[in-house]
Amino acid sequence: MNTRKNLLSAPIFLVVFLLQETIMNQIHLPIGGFSVFLIFTLGWCALSTPETGALVGFGAGFLLDVAPHSQGPVGQWTLVLIVTGFGIAYLRYGDDSFRASPLSLVVIVAVGVCATLLFYIGTGALLGMDFGSTFQLVKTVLGNGLWSLAVTPFLLPIISRLHGNIFESREFK
Repeated sequence: MNTRKNLLSAPIFLVVFLLQETIMNQIHLPIGGFSVFLIFTLGWCALSTPETGALVGFGAGFLLDVAPHSQGPVGQWTLVLIVTGFGIAYLRYGDDSFRASPLSLVVIVAVGVCATLLFYIGTGALLGMDFGSTFQLVKTVLGNGLWSLAVTPFLLPIISRLHGNIFESREFK
């Protein structure tokens, strides 16, 4: 039953990924910009169980690995998003007071975007990738965090509704 629900969410992620690749990557904002796909993925993980968060991280990471602009080795984004997807779902799944607050969801998604980027930079450094100056990296990570903090409240109602339509539906016997 859960497999069917996870498979139903795959076309949604594909559409958001295509939106990110075709439209959002063309927009250049000051201080780094943001990734709708990362916000969507981490928001979905925060609303899910830890197992679903890891599965979503795997699928989203695979899409980012095969993206035309991906510069790292294949599997790096997959590893990063499996760990952060599971971690965010685990943090949010266990604490009911944390789950009840929409503000906490916005903050955890924005912090999750920063943590994902830092984890990607860390694994890339271990693999010998060149990212540029430290100032540029700090500016990009903090800029992504600030833009994510500003954009997430507008995207979360859409994410919650889509997630609720797929995972919280009743089944008739």
